[in-house]
Amino acid sequence: MIGKRIFDFGEKYFFEDLGIRNIIVGFKIQDKAKILENIVYNHLKFKGYETTIGAYEKNEIDFVCSKSNELLYVQVALELSNKETIDREFGNLLLIKDNYPKIVVTEEDFRGNTYEGIEQVYILDFFTKY
Repeated sequence: MIGKRIFDFGEKYFFEDLGIRNIIVGFKIQDKAKILENIVYNHLKFKGYETTIGAYEKNEIDFVCSKSNELLYVQVALELSNKETIDREFGNLLLIKDNYPKIVVTEEDFRGNTYEGIEQVYILDFFTKY
């Protein structure tokens, strides 16, 4: 079942204010991916999406978002510079066999085609498009 097994991969916490997050856990450059994921989560909530962490088989889906009876699947990755990351981020979404939009949000400004119908979205474009 997609989107129902919240926190099945270990607990994830998201902060409304990343400054408070940095005070609590400290700012570490190696946490950049977690911070990007938190920013995406905050934006989805701001836009009115009901957001859960999903699971499909043994794969985590970063966000399963619903609004007005529509779904949006979102993966977040800093970059897609190696095959392992590409296979993981897009592969998790390729397993879902429905026609709802599936995107991978990255810090890389990408202006190309889709990956088997899944769009890679630059974080700044994500803010205006979703």
